[in-house]
Amino acid sequence: MIQIYHVFKAYTGDQYALSDVTLEVGKGDFLFLIGPSGAGKSTLVKLIFCAEQATRGQILVDGVNLQRLKPSKIPYLRRKIGVVFQDFKLLGDRTAFANVALALEVLGHPRSYIDKKVRQALRLVGLEGKEQHLSRRLSGGEQQRVAIARAVAADPVLVLADEPTGNLDDEITMDILELFREINRRGTTVVVATHNRDLIECVPGAKVAMLRQGMLVASGAREVLTLRLAADAG
Repeated sequence: MIQIYHVFKAYTGDQYALSDVTLEVGKGDFLFLIGPSGAGKSTLVKLIFCAEQATRGQILVDGVNLQRLKPSKIPYLRRKIGVVFQDFKLLGDRTAFANVALALEVLGHPRSYIDKKVRQALRLVGLEGKEQHLSRRLSGGEQQRVAIARAVAADPVLVLADEPTGNLDDEITMDILELFREINRRGTTVVVATHNRDLIECVPGAKVAMLRQGMLVASGAREVLTLRLAADAG
């Protein structure tokens, strides 16, 4: 699903946010992208959905080479990708329904299709009955559920989540993580970027890639990385 080959990203001069990152994410994988603040996690997520362009290297998403992708084609690629952010990025004066519908309206779908898909997405995230609540009146956990519903409403093949639980308490974090697991069980590739190492214990079968100072220092199955992290802590 995602192939990243020797990717560098520099914002100023020779200061690299990412340095020689090579990583593959298979179709249907659940990947945790972990590392402390400033490690390059958000930068890598932005490169994958074309919010930024790599300085050097190659990134392929669902067979599309992003370095060769014309700007006019980026919206078509993004139709395959759902993105969830830490700060939700909802329109506070619109309802939960309207926030999710907007993602489908920009794609030009007919009203009947939009209504059906929005209700399905809100039901998936446990917000059935709250369709007409203004998003700014929802709790933080509910707002993140709306953001997830918006990300999956168009049936993407890939969901990217950048610190999706960073502003949530532990109980709600587990609920949100379970939503991502359910999305993954339905066949969608899921990438969750987080500084919270404890989350990787909650998803059996997940893969983990660890960034440090812009470099990929380890990657592999969750069980292998857990042992590596324990050794580092010791």
